[in-house]
Amino acid sequence: MVESSPYASWNDMAHNLAYVCWALGILIALGYLVRLSTVTDNKDKYDFINKNEVNFLWYARLVLIVGSCLYFNGNIVELTTILIFVRGFLTIMLGIIAALIVQNLLKFYYPFFIEKRLKVLRYAPRISPKTGKPMKLLSEEEEDVHLDEGMQAEENLYSVDYDVWKDEETGFIKIEKYSGHLHAIQCPECNYQTFKVMREEILKQPTELEEGELIKHYQCSYCGYKAKKNVALKQQIKTPEAATATTA
Repeated sequence: MVESSPYASWNDMAHNLAYVCWALGILIALGYLVRLSTVTDNKDKYDFINKNEVNFLWYARLVLIVGSCLYFNGNIVELTTILIFVRGFLTIMLGIIAALIVQNLLKFYYPFFIEKRLKVLRYAPRISPKTGKPMKLLSEEEEDVHLDEGMQAEENLYSVDYDVWKDEETGFIKIEKYSGHLHAIQCPECNYQTFKVMREEILKQPTELEEGELIKHYQCSYCGYKAKKNVALKQQIKTPEAATATTA
């Protein structure tokens, strides 16, 4: 049966738009990969992935879903006006369902994968610009002398975490700054990577003689599970001006 002209023209337009959407979705994903490949420093790559990857994947998949909906709805053969609207409605609903599934995968499952990659990037050996040799990642105790009073205060409140890398041959120091508690961890109730610190409360200020106490309030953004964790607070160490260092 030959398609009537109005339906044939709609089918051609819908298919062409679908091809455009598919091409655009692929270009978004490829564009992200190309931009990521141009970032060479591990800390810069960490920040780039942390800030952009989920958003780029969402945009790419959303455009691909729209293209699929257009293609699916571009095969109309001699239908009544009512049936065209019904088919259009069903196509939109299927698109919304697919988008929600992808969104949930990116929000609740993908963080497991991305956190592993970020961890590898964070702790990969840094190369000293002075000697070209691997630097040493200092322990929490060793790094304090290189952090000023404000940096130590940030670490004590878990709002920021600093990694201090040292070139033991020349003494060159590189300080990298990371979010302390903004990343979600695995929820003990639902096992999704959606358990995050919602607020912190200092119960006892630290002194020179004894540690203080901080309580961290967690909540899962997926299942709503809540928990509290008590953490010891250390007295801020007043140090001379930090050694010459670069901060990333």
